[in-house]
Amino acid sequence: MKIDQREVLRYLGYKGSEPDAEILHTIADCTRELEEAATPHHILQAVELSRPNADTLEFAGMVVHSRDLFQHLSGCDEAVLFAATLGAPVDLRLERCAKVSMSRAVVMQACAASLIESYCDECQEPIAQEAASRGLYLRPRYSPGYGDFDISYQREFLTVLDCPKRIGLTMTDSFMLAPSKSVTAVIGLTAEVQSCHIAKCMTCKAKSCPFRKD
Repeated sequence: MKIDQREVLRYLGYKGSEPDAEILHTIADCTRELEEAATPHHILQAVELSRPNADTLEFAGMVVHSRDLFQHLSGCDEAVLFAATLGAPVDLRLERCAKVSMSRAVVMQACAASLIESYCDECQEPIAQEAASRGLYLRPRYSPGYGDFDISYQREFLTVLDCPKRIGLTMTDSFMLAPSKSVTAVIGLTAEVQSCHIAKCMTCKAKSCPFRKD
């Protein structure tokens, strides 16, 4: 688990331009601070998928109405429900930084975004290896809030995985995760060969997203 400087620069909007020495120093400083503060945890659960109706999926007692998720998981008979968090100390560092320097806080937010993605990618590798032993491949992570996969499904997600008790992950009344640098996602398993199970951009409709990988 590490912060990727290239990813941080991409989050900060450096496309075709070179960052100055001050930005690079701030990134390095924020990287050290966040990697020291992080207390990462994750949890997962394998589930079988059923499709009672068009654009409807059932798994782990959940009934999800989402055309985008339905299409994303086409060819998948099973999936993994996944949740991960960097822990509350990272949020405390972000909040403290925002009170002192907004410019530094922007960089620290980008570093934290890179760190949680790196941790999720790391956690996925054992899942990919186990799937490969059965001739299966992973689809990219797909989270509540993507496309028409409504963010309100976050509540059932956390309940099914017992996230508050097991990894200290909760949510606000507006369905935002707490700690904020956390992820919940569905990871489909398919017999269809996949070129990449990490990058999500190939299935995301937000073509103008600043976090998009070209």
